[in-house]
Amino acid sequence: MKYYLTGMLLLCVYSMAFAQHTFETYIKDEHNREPLPGVSVYFPELEKGGASDSDGFISIPGIPTGKYTIEFRYMGYGSLQIEQTFPVPANDLPLVFYLSPTHETMDEVVLTSTRSTRTIEDIPTRIEFIAGEELAEKGNMKPGDIRMLLNESTGIQTQQTSATSYNSSIRIQGLDGKYTQLLRDGLPLYSGYSGGLSLMQIAPLDLKQVEVIKGSSSTLYGGGAIAGLVNLISRTPEEKRQLNFMVNGTSALGLDASGFYAEKYGKAGITVFASYNKGTAYDPADIGLTAIPEFERFTLNPKLFLYLNHTEIQLGLNYVTENRLGGSMDFIGDKSDSGYFEKNNTDRVSTQFLATHTLSEHTRLQAKNSISLFKRNIGIPGYTFGGEQVSSFSEVNITVNNEKTEWVGGLNLWTENFTQSDGDPGQDLSFSDHTLGAFIQNTWNISGKWTLETGLRGDYQNHYGSFFLPRFSLMFEPSYRLTFRTGGGLGYKTPTIFTEDTERLQFRNVLPPDISGSKAEKSTGINLDINYRWPIAGDLSLSTNTLLFYTRIDDPLVLTSDDNRTYRFTQPEGYVNTQGIEANMKWGYKDFKLFMGYTYADVKEHYANGTSPYPLVAKHRLNNVLMYEKHENFWVGLEAYYYSPQGLNDGSTGKSYWIMGIMSEKKLGEHFSVFLNLENMLDTRQTRFDTIYTGSINDPQFRDIYAPVDGFVVNGGFKVML
Repeated sequence: MKYYLTGMLLLCVYSMAFAQHTFETYIKDEHNREPLPGVSVYFPELEKGGASDSDGFISIPGIPTGKYTIEFRYMGYGSLQIEQTFPVPANDLPLVFYLSPTHETMDEVVLTSTRSTRTIEDIPTRIEFIAGEELAEKGNMKPGDIRMLLNESTGIQTQQTSATSYNSSIRIQGLDGKYTQLLRDGLPLYSGYSGGLSLMQIAPLDLKQVEVIKGSSSTLYGGGAIAGLVNLISRTPEEKRQLNFMVNGTSALGLDASGFYAEKYGKAGITVFASYNKGTAYDPADIGLTAIPEFERFTLNPKLFLYLNHTEIQLGLNYVTENRLGGSMDFIGDKSDSGYFEKNNTDRVSTQFLATHTLSEHTRLQAKNSISLFKRNIGIPGYTFGGEQVSSFSEVNITVNNEKTEWVGGLNLWTENFTQSDGDPGQDLSFSDHTLGAFIQNTWNISGKWTLETGLRGDYQNHYGSFFLPRFSLMFEPSYRLTFRTGGGLGYKTPTIFTEDTERLQFRNVLPPDISGSKAEKSTGINLDINYRWPIAGDLSLSTNTLLFYTRIDDPLVLTSDDNRTYRFTQPEGYVNTQGIEANMKWGYKDFKLFMGYTYADVKEHYANGTSPYPLVAKHRLNNVLMYEKHENFWVGLEAYYYSPQGLNDGSTGKSYWIMGIMSEKKLGEHFSVFLNLENMLDTRQTRFDTIYTGSINDPQFRDIYAPVDGFVVNGGFKVML
């Protein structure tokens, strides 16, 4: 009997030791308690594991009795390692584990460009944004301006309008720069006469994020946003003091030095941004003309923040002064009286005011205003053009939201006055415009998977009458991984003398639009966006995005010349349209990221004499960036960009080309880092495979600039974060 009982006891112990259990648990985000699909769960001792489903649930059978280590891994989240005893005690059930986003995953991103208070996941309007580490990385490449920051984005191209002074504009989906609206904190400060140099005079150090809406956005911010808008969001004071400095030097003898300070003092806060940027005349092609002009620029931007009981107020002032001189290297070197030159002397002063008052938990009243004074003189041999632009923007709006809907309505007023001070006396381009607008927008959570955003704007322009602009955006989210967005709307652009074409001519011999004989350009646009996130396995993930777009502009304003080389604006019978696709893929594996982007933009002019390609548009573009990043320590990236041949205004076709570069940054302790970038390593220059001018060096007739002219440049420096 004794042996029988002993045998039974050993059998029970043996059975318990080899009993099989099932591990079941839910895995969620620690902050918002949302389920996390595709989390890798692994038992190292058992070499057994799996991945969570769309509800964050996972079930792994065949776990023997005992204590085991369990590893949880998910891209963008910190890994979790726990020890669990099996069988699981009843009082521990049900099992739920929470993962925390790593510092790479940014805080909840609230986008302001849609006028909504929603986060990026909840907005039906398709918005691209650059923030956090990505913004810092791109800012290292060109610390003095934002050209490269925008040009490396799929579907966006910065178009250089001057061969010698570097002036540039933004093209979205192939459309002329005049159809893109550039904002600073939702205020349209950079437009009109100041638009040709705006990209060159914005340093990125004090930016918190950059938001881009592609397609017609005139309902949101009025006329001019036919191709889209770019909204530059400034950094604001936080609980912890911010004190950052950046110094950068280039092999082209350029220098950038900037600093940013922000701090809260109880119910007040302050930010101060200052930068000094200097360029030396640079001619890598040795043709006697500057690829990078000689320039010197100073920027100062202080802001005051007041945090009252139910009201928050922002008061800001921005001052920029710059002298820019491009052209003949001999002329710049000895300042002789002979040789070609192009001078740009600018002074800009602008104010910003924003007050937000909370009326109740669900209602907010906001008022904002900006006033901008911009002076610019352009000089070329035998001709000087100059003027003063005074513009303002004022708005009052109210937001009412609840669990299912959000309403935004308001009134705004734009004014713009340009007074010509220099130029041909018989060619006075002075004008005075004002536009009064009213808008209303609704965002409606139809169900858990459907969200609809609709809007309507009515504008009255003092020269061109009334405009009514509806828009809509619809979002369908069948699962956490898959999101569909579609949207469309109407837009308009009143005739303006400030375009890429007139910039190339320095406004010489340009006649103003005939107000009585011209009308506003009107547009219709629509797009479809598909976004899919795929946590493939473990640390390997893929995120894809595809955008289909179409925009048509009726009655486009075209600059034409007559036999006397006088340029006038005409509106030929016809239209311009752009259609195409943007495709993006982001691969992630441990410390590696691979970004791949492709843009197909088919832009055409349809006039009575036939259909022709729109000039200066690369129909095919590739954006590729491979990044290796050790957080809080080191990162290095390899980038490669391809541009297909572009049609030029003289009827010829440019060459295709590749641009490649390496960017890197190393942190040395908590407060100091160094960076080094090799820009355009292939030394791709238009002057290597094509010409940039005809005629003589003293009287050049410039051709379109469709490729880089500065070539291979090394830049590097250091950043201090206190």
